[in-house]
Parts: sequence; structure tokens; C-alpha cells
Amino acid sequence: MVSNRPLKIAILSRAPRIYSTRRLREAAEQRGHQVKVLNTLKFGMFVESKDPDLIYSGRSISAYDAIIPRIGTSISFYGAAVVRQFEQMGVFTLNSSTAISNSRDKLRSLQILSRHDIGIGKSAFVHRKADVLDAIEEVGGAPVIIKLLEGTQGVGVILADTVKVAEAIVETLQSTKHNVMIQKFVAESRGKDIRAFVIGDRVVAAMRRRAKGGEFRSNVHRGGSTESVQLDGEYERTAVRAAQTLGLRVAGVDMLEGEDGPVIMEVNSSPGLEGIEAASGVDVAGEIIDYLAEHIRFGDVDIRQRLAFARGFVVSEFTVSDKSSLAGKTISRSGLSERGIMIMSINRGSQHYPAPKGDDDILSGDILICYGPKVALQEYIPLTEPKPRKRKKKTKKQ
Repeated sequence: MVSNRPLKIAILSRAPRIYSTRRLREAAEQRGHQVKVLNTLKFGMFVESKDPDLIYSGRSISAYDAIIPRIGTSISFYGAAVVRQFEQMGVFTLNSSTAISNSRDKLRSLQILSRHDIGIGKSAFVHRKADVLDAIEEVGGAPVIIKLLEGTQGVGVILADTVKVAEAIVETLQSTKHNVMIQKFVAESRGKDIRAFVIGDRVVAAMRRRAKGGEFRSNVHRGGSTESVQLDGEYERTAVRAAQTLGLRVAGVDMLEGEDGPVIMEVNSSPGLEGIEAASGVDVAGEIIDYLAEHIRFGDVDIRQRLAFARGFVVSEFTVSDKSSLAGKTISRSGLSERGIMIMSINRGSQHYPAPKGDDDILSGDILICYGPKVALQEYIPLTEPKPRKRKKKTKKQ
């Protein structure tokens, strides 16, 4: 159900005239909403108990129903802080401050995704000069991609054809205090990638980007061309899962077309609209505003924080082993409800079952998210055995 009154929306952007900001404003105004574009750096924050507040250009701001953050890389820290302050004031934010921070840090985002069954490229991040060669070898050897963690739009992304060149580049960048990530080069996808535009639980538009000439970076800002593409189920599921795993409602998910399927390279929390709208013909800005109006009543809730106040109760996630007393039983016959335990969701492979019913089965391998007494839950959650290390270490174990 879409909101039944016009909304007052603020777009946080330092560039009111650029295509993406203009399109979002136009789409919102066409739907009868009130919109203002506010420069993120002109906000001041007051952090007080029960009464967080903001000023803009030295003056109190009026009340807003929602904000659309368009936070540039150069102001990620301050921008996320402004978004967080709006969250504390109860304002709906299209993308949360935590999700923006997670996605903006390329290493952190890949670390989060790596815990899940989502295709990501082999990556390494090391600090010691002595570890650089091992890192290059670990991701598959040259050629490799060397990427600045703070880069954007293809800036700070270098292809090194040989180990010697890669080592020299990494050492040079590290000497200038840059954080550098080393990634496997996906040869079969050289010079092209896919940008999937995710809103909520679906891909609303997708395009294939091709590099210009001999350039290996396919970014439109570097002269690359685009074409609309219809994603198959695997690519669409990967894009949506990547965005949702990072907590993003709206995201541009960049994927390479690897031999074994999609390879996530980056998830962008402020994706541009010009290229995707031109390539696909989809009114992406309108889709964003419609999503905001439909979901404004459902802000982000940190379940663990909220429920932690109930003494002795916890939210826990665990995998059902084949030896578990739960495996092969329905929820009603599992005995969980009698012990005060509620199953909030079941994840089974690529399938997700929210709010399962009593006659639903619990199978070995299912990942359950439960809420209940700590004493009762701990009986179903065995201590995890340390995983054996796969890599041969040349040095003594630490």
C-alpha cells in the first residue's frame, strides 16, 4: 500500500544539478511529494539523550518523512554520520548509515559477503611487504587487479600483467599510505561487466558495460559503452542477495561474467542513474520513489539490540546438523515452542522462508534464526570446531 499523503523528502547531495539528483527530484515531484536537495556538508549534529537534533546552514531544519542519501566517496564518514543522525530522529532513510559504510569500504563489503554463498572474486589484503608475493600467488598469480580501497568510477584500479609489476605497484602505493587490495583477474570478462540496479528484492534494470578500445575498465565515466541486458535467474539472485546482505535497499551491483557464474566486484550504495536509464529505458528514479513511498512505514530495526533488553533472551542463528534432534521434524513436533523458542526464518540453500508455520519441516543443513531463552537455545547450538587451515604456511604458526 503506497503512502496516502504527499511525503516531505530530502535528497542529501552536494550536486543538485547532476543527472541522478535531478531525476530523483523530478520523479518525486511528479508523484506529488515535496522535495528539497540539501548539501550534506552543511548539516550540524547535536547528540543529546532522547533528543538528537540537526541544524542546516546554522538553522533548525523542518521535519522530513524520508531522506535519500547520495553520499560521495570523499565525504563517506561525515555523510554516514548525518544519515545516522536522521535515523536517531526517526526519519526513514532509503539506505541506512551502516549499509552505506559497509558498502563504501571495498574490503569490508567483500568480508561480509564472503561469509555467504555469493560469488566473489579471490581477494587479498596485506600490510607487510614480505606478504605481497604470497598474496599475489594466493589469488591465482599474474595478471592481477590492484585496487585502491578508496577509489571510485574506475579510478585507482590497475591491471598488472606480471608478478614483478604487481609487486612494484603495491609497494609504491603502500609507501604513499594507500590501502590496496589485490584481486584475481577474471580473464573471460576482460573489458566488460554487468551493472544490476537493485531496489528492494528485485533487479529493476540491468546493463552490460563494455570498455573502450584496449581499456580493461568498463566504467561509463571512462568512455565505456552500455547495452540493456536481461539477467538470468542466477545473476538476478546474486545481485539481490549481495545488496540485501549488505543491508542496502537501493544498490548498483557490479558483476563479472566468470566461467562458473557471476562474480561480485563491487556494491554501490549511491549508483548513478544516467547510464542505467539510458541503456534500459526504465524509469529507475520513479521506481526508487515508488519503493520509498511503499516502504516508508518499515524502517530498519536492529533485532538483536531491541530484544537484548529482555533478560535471558537472545536472537541466534545456527545450522541444523544431521545429528540434531530437530532434523527431519516439523516445527510443531520439534518441541521448540514448548521451550519458548520461536523460529523467525529458515534459510535453505538459496531459498528463504520467513515466519514458518508449525507444519513446515526442519531439514539438516537449514539455517534457523530463532528467538528464545538463552538456556534453551544453547542446547541446539554446538560449539563450532575450528576449521583446518587450507594454506601451507611458510612461517611458524602464531
